[in-house]
Amino acid sequence: MQEASLQGVLKIILIILLIYYGLKVLTRLFGPLLLRYVTKKAGEKFQQQFGRYQQTQQSSEDEIIHTKKPKQNSSNKDVGEYVDFEEID
Repeated sequence: MQEASLQGVLKIILIILLIYYGLKVLTRLFGPLLLRYVTKKAGEKFQQQFGRYQQTQQSSEDEIIHTKKPKQNSSNKDVGEYVDFEEID
């Protein structure tokens, strides 16, 4: 059976700390660049979708046909009568 040596445990802890602080420094350096890239891509995607929406709106404005629905004046007399109620405490 193998036993963990103190030197091995310290080595693992040191490696974990180096990785943690290394990622922290890299995030501070490249975070703003990554954020700019993501916002740029989202803006481009929004522009594409907005452009497609405007094109469909312009083409549909040319094809609009106004139709009136006939009014339905028939009311259903078999509904019943309204009954007012009061709450009792």
